Amino acid sequence: MTEASGSAARESLPARVQKLFRTTAFKLSLAYLAIFAACAFFALGYVAWSASRVLDDQIVSTIDAEINGLSEQYNAGGLRRLIGVVERRSREPGASLYLVTTAAGEHVVGNVGTVPGIVLATPGLAETAYGRSDAEGTGHRAIVRIFTLPGGFRLLVGRDVEERDRLRGVIGRTFGSSLAMVVVLGVIGGWFVASRVLKRVDAMTRTTRAIMAGDLGDRLSVAGNGDELDRLALNLNLMLERIGELMTGLREVSDNIAHDLKTPLTRLRNRADEALRGSDSPQALRTALEGVIEESDGLIRVFDALLMIARLEAGNAREIMAPIDIGPAIRGIGDLYEALAEERGLALAIDAPDGLVLDGNRELIGQAVANLIDNAIKYGAAGTGSDPRITVEARAEGNEIRLSVSDHGAGIPEAERARVLERFVRLEDARSRPGFGLGLSLVNAVVRLHQGRLALEDNRPGLRVVIGLPAGAQTVEKR
Repeated sequence: MTEASGSAARESLPARVQKLFRTTAFKLSLAYLAIFAACAFFALGYVAWSASRVLDDQIVSTIDAEINGLSEQYNAGGLRRLIGVVERRSREPGASLYLVTTAAGEHVVGNVGTVPGIVLATPGLAETAYGRSDAEGTGHRAIVRIFTLPGGFRLLVGRDVEERDRLRGVIGRTFGSSLAMVVVLGVIGGWFVASRVLKRVDAMTRTTRAIMAGDLGDRLSVAGNGDELDRLALNLNLMLERIGELMTGLREVSDNIAHDLKTPLTRLRNRADEALRGSDSPQALRTALEGVIEESDGLIRVFDALLMIARLEAGNAREIMAPIDIGPAIRGIGDLYEALAEERGLALAIDAPDGLVLDGNRELIGQAVANLIDNAIKYGAAGTGSDPRITVEARAEGNEIRLSVSDHGAGIPEAERARVLERFVRLEDARSRPGFGLGLSLVNAVVRLHQGRLALEDNRPGLRVVIGLPAGAQTVEKR
C-alpha cells in the first residue's frame, strides 16, 4: 500500500463527509434539488389552489341553484309557501343551509341557528362562521348568499365548507410529505452521486501522487462509460504518454551525447595535445589548429541541431508561421545541392510546381528538405546497375501538400525505420560516413511542429521519404 492510499484509509469519517459536502457533484445535486423542490412547491400549490377554487365554484353553483328554486316557490305562493319549503328542506339529510329571518333578525325558520348580524345585514355572497339550530356556538363555516325579501324579511341559503377544508388539509399534508420526501431522496441521491464521483477523483489523485513520486508508467483509470471524467482521464493519459516520451528522449539524448560526442571530444583533445607535444614548425601547428577548429565546428553544429530539435518539439516556432509557396523554395534548395550531387555521380531531379501554398515556416521546411537531399546524396550513391537519380517532388493531394525525396541506394530496413527518427541513431553501414544521426530527427521535429506526417517508404530499391503537410486555403481554392 502506498503512502497516499494509506492516508486515505486512515481518513476519519467526519473528514470524508466534509470532503463529500465540498465536492462539486454534491453542490450541483443540492442546486438541482432546490430547483426541483421549488418547481414542485409551485406545482403542488397551484394544484391545491385550483382544487379549492373548483370546490368553491361548485358550492356557489349549488347555492345559486337552490336560490333559483326558492325564488320560483316564492313567486308562486309568496312568503308563506317559501317558509314551508324551507322548513321541509331543512329537515332532509345532507340538506343545504337555510334561514329566514324578520327585518329585526329574529329567526323564523331554517336549520341555521346563529349567524353574525353584519352578514345578515349585507346582501350578497359571503363566507362566514355559523351555528346550527340544534347546537350552540359558531364552530362551523359556510359559504352563504343573503337576499332581502319584501317586508324586510331576509333569506339565507348556503353550504357548509367542512369537506372543502378537510380536502385542503389532506392536500396540505400531502404537500408537506411530498416535499419532505423529495428533499430526503434528493440528499440521498446527491450523496450517492457525489460519493461515486469522489471515489473516482480520489483514485485519480492517488495515481497522480504515484506519478509525482516517480512511477511515470502509471496511468489514470478509465471507467469506459465515456463521461467527462473518462474524457479527462484519456486526455491526461495522452499527456502523460507525451511527457514519458519526452523524458525517454531526454534520457536517450543524455546517453547519446555521453557516448557519441565522447569520440570527437577525445579526438579534439588528442589533436591539441599532439600539437603541443610534437609540432615544432608553425605550419604543423597551423594544421593542428585547423583540425581543432574543424572538430569544434562539427560539435557546434551538433549542439545547434540538438537545440533546434528541442525548440521545435517545444512548439516555440509556431508564432512564425505564414502562408508560403513551397515550390520555389524547393527548387532553390535543389539548385544548391545540384553540383554536390553531380560530384557524387548522381542526377538531382526537381518537380515542384508553383501554387502549392501551405501555412508554415519557410526556413524550417527548407532545412528539412535540405537534410533529406543531403542524406540521399550520402547514402544513395549509384552502384553497379543502379539508377543514379535523386527525385524531389512536391504536389497537392486532397487537403495536404506531399513532399517526397527518393533515392536508389541501400535504403533502410523496415524494422529500423521508426528507430532512425530518434536522435543519434545511425545504422551500421552508415557509421563510416560523416554525421551524427540528427538529420532525420530534425526532419521529424519540423513535421510534428507543422502537424504533418512523415513516412519512410521502400523505393524498390532505395528509400523514399514522404512528408505530408496541411495545405493552405489558397491551394485548396485553386484546385
